[in-house]
Amino acid sequence: MKPFAFVLACVLGAVPAASQRHKLSTVNAASEEGKILQEISNEQDSAKKIALMQQFLTAHDKHEAATWVTYQLQQEYLKGKDFDNTIATGEKLLAADPGDLDAAYANLKAAEGKKDSDGVLKWGTATSEIARKAQQSPKGADESDEDYKKSLDYAKQVDTYTEYSMYAISLGEQDPAKVIRLTEALDQRSPKSQYIPQMLTRYAWAARQANALPQAVTLGERAFGRGQYNEDLLLAMSDVYMQKKDTEKMMLYTGKLIDFLGSKPAPEGVSEADWTRRKNTSLGLAYWMQGTTLASQGKQPQADKALRSALPLIKDNDQLLAPALFQLGLANYQMGKGKNTAQMSDAIRFMQQCAAIKSPYQAQAQKNLAVMRKETVAAK
Repeated sequence: MKPFAFVLACVLGAVPAASQRHKLSTVNAASEEGKILQEISNEQDSAKKIALMQQFLTAHDKHEAATWVTYQLQQEYLKGKDFDNTIATGEKLLAADPGDLDAAYANLKAAEGKKDSDGVLKWGTATSEIARKAQQSPKGADESDEDYKKSLDYAKQVDTYTEYSMYAISLGEQDPAKVIRLTEALDQRSPKSQYIPQMLTRYAWAARQANALPQAVTLGERAFGRGQYNEDLLLAMSDVYMQKKDTEKMMLYTGKLIDFLGSKPAPEGVSEADWTRRKNTSLGLAYWMQGTTLASQGKQPQADKALRSALPLIKDNDQLLAPALFQLGLANYQMGKGKNTAQMSDAIRFMQQCAAIKSPYQAQAQKNLAVMRKETVAAK
């Protein structure tokens, strides 16, 4: 009677496998349990293999190989895309061993397979916690330096994968509240994650949809402090502070938005033409916010500069264009009145363009235009 060994190789998709948690050293091949284990090892048909494992666990749930078989069963469920049973089996493993990183990771993969963002949040968080504890664990007495290093590397890679998993599921999530939960959970757990900046576009969308912009500003300011920038969230933050009449913060965030977009290349999968349109829309709004706010404060030279930058970017948006032209007309009138004919000419031109647009500014622009023209004639 020769003993035989079963060694489980964990296949974890995108994460290189290094765990040796679930292994079986020796089993008596002549025993009833050994015969079933050997059948499990040799069986190639998934349904038959699952049946054999279920049979073993029903008859020998206290056997030393039961945990190994349970994990094999979880992996078989996962391969067969039976995600509910994958998770249920993983929960049994974790109940017996809360530090079972392999079982938690398999449950995360199952949640991904179900496209269940709540499940990804739950199991991503749980898997990360286990992985981080594993990275702090001391080397086992019988563990070689090489195996210990591999286990630490494995835990680190799994932890990083949980961040990617939360980012990836957020891209397709249509429920704004769930997008917000995913982003804020990752921000709290891994604030320096490489995936935080990539999640902020969807987060800004979700915050607008859920009427949660003040909440988004809080996260956005944390990200800003860490040097993590996103044009959509910067724009939302600028909008909030413009409404609050906090010019200092509005200028800070619009200024960063302008600088950031000036050097940001087209994101992967976005054509240059589409990126240029998106970028110009954001830049136009940023310059418009700056210009109209500065104009309301009587800072004509600064307002004139910002609004002139905005004009070519907002030319197809009458809702923005009309007030921009109106404020440009007033700013140039104030700067040029009685002393600069070029600025007075610009003032008339801008006010005339505003008067031609159907908007709440049209009637007043027409009145202003008549006054400007009269004063220009009188000055001659």
